[in-house]
Amino acid sequence: MNFLLDEVARATLRLADAGIPSPRTDAEELAAFVHGVRRGELHQVADADFDALYWECVARRAAREPLQHITGHAYFRYLELQVGPGVFVPRPETEMVTERAIRTLRDMDVADPLAVDLGTGSGAIAISIAQEVPRSRVHAVEIDSRALEWARRNITGAGYQDRVTTHLADMREAVRELDGRVDLVISNPPYVPTRDAEDVQPEVRNYDPAPALWSGNDGLDAIRDLERIGRRLLRGGGVMIIEHGDGQGVDIPRLFPEDSGWRDVRNRKDLAHRDRFVEMRRVEQ
Repeated sequence: MNFLLDEVARATLRLADAGIPSPRTDAEELAAFVHGVRRGELHQVADADFDALYWECVARRAAREPLQHITGHAYFRYLELQVGPGVFVPRPETEMVTERAIRTLRDMDVADPLAVDLGTGSGAIAISIAQEVPRSRVHAVEIDSRALEWARRNITGAGYQDRVTTHLADMREAVRELDGRVDLVISNPPYVPTRDAEDVQPEVRNYDPAPALWSGNDGLDAIRDLERIGRRLLRGGGVMIIEHGDGQGVDIPRLFPEDSGWRDVRNRKDLAHRDRFVEMRRVEQ
């Protein structure tokens, strides 16, 4: 057996013992990172090229430091994003939420679609929309200055600084110049209930920034704010898409009542058939 692959097998056992949910994948990703190859190319690394730094990275991951903080990057749709301390690491589940937003904008009869991403974090959603929706313009809002620096780095790195405008602001007051003009508002807001803090994985609880996680005792405080923000920003017929946590899909639709100008409020499921995000439309003016 290739020496590196033997070491990856040993690392897999160590990560499994540490409770890592995907030990083999993480062991391979770390090996690929340290040796400057893709996961599928690990067999090409010669025994003489084995780098002992690998075991330092494995030890960090076994201590529950996020894989993406160790490698410095995260993959999201067609993007490779820079991430690290101070920014929420984008999750695979958010990719399908973003997919829905992209399809919605493409289907609109609008020459230059206008979108707002509230709580942009790394910029993953905003950049993906700019990349995949021709002629779209995206305003990315973030309250955390450290996170916004990551977003700006990623926006510039992807070459979309002319299509994505960043705002360091509280989303409740942000981009008032766009009131009533926005085609789509999307958000992956904080939605973890503070009452569940002890049940949250260490990678999340100890490394993701608090403003991106906690949202009151029931986890819905930010989503209550988003209802008012969406009413302010969206044009008639505009769409809002909000990601949420497991078990919250039952409670959220009632926060967007018809008498407040919302229609077609519905939950959408992820690939595991769990409620993952809500979608709703503003009534035509």
